[in-house]
Amino acid sequence: MRAKYVLAEVLVGLWRNVTMTVAMIITMIVSLTMLGASLLMYLQVDEMKAHYYEQVEVSIYLDKDITEDKIAAIKAQLDSDPLVKRDGVIYEDQAKAYENFKEQFRDTPDLVAAIGPTELPASFRVSLNDPQQFEQINTKYAGLDGVDNVVDQQKLLQKIFDILGSIQTMSLVVAGAMGIAALLLVANTIQVAAYSKRREVAVMKLVGASNWFIQAPFVLEAVFAAVLGSILAYGMLVIGKIVLIDNKLAALTDLLLPVSWGNVNLMLPILAGIGSIVSAVTAWVTLRFYIRV
Repeated sequence: MRAKYVLAEVLVGLWRNVTMTVAMIITMIVSLTMLGASLLMYLQVDEMKAHYYEQVEVSIYLDKDITEDKIAAIKAQLDSDPLVKRDGVIYEDQAKAYENFKEQFRDTPDLVAAIGPTELPASFRVSLNDPQQFEQINTKYAGLDGVDNVVDQQKLLQKIFDILGSIQTMSLVVAGAMGIAALLLVANTIQVAAYSKRREVAVMKLVGASNWFIQAPFVLEAVFAAVLGSILAYGMLVIGKIVLIDNKLAALTDLLLPVSWGNVNLMLPILAGIGSIVSAVTAWVTLRFYIRV
């Protein structure tokens, strides 16, 4: 009977303040969608780092006048180096470097025409057991006779990840701002609902109803709005994946890796849990400190 009464009061409260309820749900949708997108980006960047760092290479560029004996000596040293993966050394001569250059910049024929076959240096592409050990490799090989310079691809990738990290931070800031707005709206909605039922609350107190029994309908109203908002926010993320990531921005997935459905589906319980807990706590605190029950 008590559960039935509480549920009935929840429905009455939601309908009585339908405008505020709709506004609260919309704010929840926006804030939780931003939060979900931010969390997805964090997961995606972590996956990208793991994926690309496994494939990161060190490029050792050679002098143009290097002899075959020196090339063989450097190759032998790399093959026996404990920092280098087994079979992780690939030699690229000038002809191969030029072919790769033409393939990479095939859409800019003027640039290809401006570079001659002998202008690109030969190089070794080296895969390390631990990509973080570039400095040791650089110390060993940068000063060798015949080596022009040593380039770490990880540093190039780090610039991209720094940009993505900045986008992560900005999206979290926006999500946080929307979250604060949602909390204030939840608190305001609960206060309005409690004020509109102040006489019923007073009567319930007189007949000995507990504080939790009185507060339960208001708390459940906030939780209902949060759960509905989280479901709709999840729907927005699904639409964003299908329409934007898998279609409009499909060309970027070759570089940035596709967003997995597993990560998208993970957002539903996370958003529902966060939204419900935060809304319930906000409603309870509001009733405790602003409504004298």
